[in-house]
Amino acid sequence: MHELSIAVNIVEIAEESTLKEGATIVNEIELEIGNMSGVVLEAMELALESAVKGTMLEKAKVKITTIPGKAKCSDCGAEFEIEELYAPCPECGNPFADIIQGKELKVKSLKVE
Repeated sequence: MHELSIAVNIVEIAEESTLKEGATIVNEIELEIGNMSGVVLEAMELALESAVKGTMLEKAKVKITTIPGKAKCSDCGAEFEIEELYAPCPECGNPFADIIQGKELKVKSLKVE
């Protein structure tokens, strides 16, 4: 479960940013996670519950926004939503597309005190 190592990194990033602002408590953390990022949301939620214990994020509300996958066909240029990596273009059937959205995994915002 690689989500635990990601969750630990998220906590480290949040703590570092919080301390830079002179705060000591995180009340809310907002994450953006793309459907194509390889992260299983349920596993991430469980991993975060474990990773925040004993940290300044222990009582923080966690908000996760999911970003849908989107691709652009390398032949015809059509943009379309995808749910799996190798989805063919719905316009021309080309199996090759560039993922342009959905691989995000970032801390969008922190509310601190």
